[in-house]
Order: sequence, then structure tokens, then C-alpha cells
Amino acid sequence: MQQQPLNKPEDLRAIQEAMDAGKNPLIATDVPRWEDQVGISRIVNRRVLEFEVLPTPAQVLADLPLTDDAQEIVAYSRDEIRACLYGQDDRLLVIVGPCSVHDPAAALDYARRLAKLKDELDEQLLIVMRVYFEKPRTTVGWKGLINDPDIDGSCNIKKGLLLARRTLLGVLGEGLAAATEFLEPTSPQFIADAVSWGAIGARNTESQVHRQLASGLSMPIGFKNATDGSVKAASDSCFAAAQQHTFFGIDHRGRAAVVKTLGNPDCHVVLRGSSSGPNYSKEDVAAALETIRERMPADSAASHGLVVDCSHGNSGKDEHRQAEVVREIAARIADGERGITGVMMESFLEGGNQPAAPLSQLVYGKSITDKCLSWPVTEQLLRTLAEAVATRRWR
Repeated sequence: MQQQPLNKPEDLRAIQEAMDAGKNPLIATDVPRWEDQVGISRIVNRRVLEFEVLPTPAQVLADLPLTDDAQEIVAYSRDEIRACLYGQDDRLLVIVGPCSVHDPAAALDYARRLAKLKDELDEQLLIVMRVYFEKPRTTVGWKGLINDPDIDGSCNIKKGLLLARRTLLGVLGEGLAAATEFLEPTSPQFIADAVSWGAIGARNTESQVHRQLASGLSMPIGFKNATDGSVKAASDSCFAAAQQHTFFGIDHRGRAAVVKTLGNPDCHVVLRGSSSGPNYSKEDVAAALETIRERMPADSAASHGLVVDCSHGNSGKDEHRQAEVVREIAARIADGERGITGVMMESFLEGGNQPAAPLSQLVYGKSITDKCLSWPVTEQLLRTLAEAVATRRWR
């Protein structure tokens, strides 16, 4: 059932009166809130309407486990990604897929197409599918499949978590490694075992919570430059995430816990442009690496090279411009430019985007967040990148 927004003055007054009387406004007026039962209702949770209990991560992982083949894909693809980031593998890392997954069926349709192309281009490109479930918003809006899987404001997070995990299992079932952005600090417990590469977005690059989170994740993590274009913030994040940390979290049984991490040495910087324009030029890449090397050891993944996000600020979120950015980078790689270890592309079955709405009202395979490259254009661009890597080898 869709949860109606509670923003009318009379609604808010009624809720506040019920809470003042020690009653739960979302269930029935004669049902006491748990806070009343322990004698603290006038003090805490004054603006919390409800706590909905989720299954524990252990339950979800047991009910929807990785197969042996899926575990093998995750393990070796993480190693392959590390090898690209450190320069031990001269293939180009390509993270490509929808801006966000809103329709798991369309995402798996995309995965089947991408898997065929991956097999063909595997000697030049290390292709990882972008499978993003959480969307940070500048103000408000659809927050992604996990938060609102029905795209109707009902925010059925339990359903979203299970859908997200099933989608990852489906992508792995096609023989593809998966990449995602980690936004909520709790969600990785439910899905991180199925992820080979993770991102921390531009809005969270300076967040201590996300740096701590990255320090304990089992895969390489890309920190995007800040929205104002600061590469130093992302470089500082790579340094911080490589250290040991102790912080609040939950364990796989859903219990509040103290988390102690070893640190993640495989963090690196993603250039995604900024509010003032792109930052993927040869000069931008050189300047970014100089900034990073002032902070990071010479033998680190971050110091070796960068991933360039061809969308977002580097293309003005225009899919046609994004294609031009990919072609420009391919030409530079073919000319022998070093310092770019990977690229990111936002791509779906159909090009462009459409307003968010329930699934039955949407065009199949078309983004409801940022504009994406169409599949035919994506296929052309991946072949162009593969040719560029082959040419660089000859040089």
C-alpha cells in the first residue's frame, strides 16, 4: 500500500497529539508506542513515525546465497580490477551500465547483452556492469531501488533490499562482475559480498562515515572528486580509508556493534567533473595525479592512475556529449597517454531518460535518473575503447 505524504497541517497536528498522548499514530490510537512502555516517550523519537524491523543480513544472505560460480566471479574479478588499478594488467577497466536500476528485468536484459560483448572484448577491456541501487539527491527525489522499489513513495525497503540482491545474483549469473555506489552505511551488509567494485559519490567523499566504511570493504573503492571539483578531498579519502578504523555499525545478525577494520589499500580517485565544468583533459589528469601523489605512496593504486567518469560533470549529464567524451579518451589512450586506468559510462537499453513513475507507466529500458547512452551507441563505444587499448599496445 502506498504511504501517503503526511504534510498537511491537520495531519501533522493529529500525529503530534497522538504522540503526546503516548499513542502510535501509524497503527491505532489505542496502541502504545514502545517508548511509552519504557517511560521515555516524551524525550526521544519526537520526529520518528515508525521503526520497521528488517530481516538480518545473515538471514538475507542465507535465503539468497551466492552460488559457487558467483563467488568465483566476485573473487577473481576483484583481483583483476586490482591488477588494472596497479598497472599489472594493461587492460582498461570499464564500468558501464544504467545510472540506476529501477527495473530488474531490464537490468538483466542489459546484462545478457553486455556479457556477450565482454567475452568478445575481454583481451582489451575489463568490463564490470554498473548496478546502482542507491541514489544520493541534491534535495529530494527518488532514492533508488532499495529505498523505493515501487517508485510510488511507499518506500518498501525490505522489498527493495531483496530485489537488489536478486538483481546482483542475476548479473553474476550472466558471468558479469558488478559495481555499485555505497550510500547507506548499513546496506553493504546485505549486498557487498556480490560486488566487485564500489564507489563513494561526490557528495560523500568528505564524509568520515563513508571513509570508515570504505576501510572495511573487501573490494577496490573509487572516491569521486567533490562536487566543487576538489581532487584533494578524494585523495584525502583514499589516504583515510587505507588506515585502520574503529566505529559504530551492525554485524550480520543486525546487532549494534563496534566495527574494527584493517584499512583498504585499493582506493583510488574518480574524476567526474564538477559544478564548474569537466576535468578529464590531459592537463586535468596530470594535475590530479600530482595532487594525489603528494598524499599517497608512489606504489598505491591511487598514485598509479585515475578512473574517468564520462558522465555527470564531465558531460553536463548529456548522453550525446558523454559519447564524445568517451571517444576523446579513446583517442588519447590510442596515442599512448598514461594515467587513465579506467572509465565509467552511464548506459541503458534506450538512450536519454524519463520522469520517475511506477513501472507500468515507464518506457522499458530507459533511465529515470540521469540520461544514458543507448545500447547501440554503447556497443560502438566499447569497441572503440578496445581498439584504442590494442593500438596503445602496439605503440
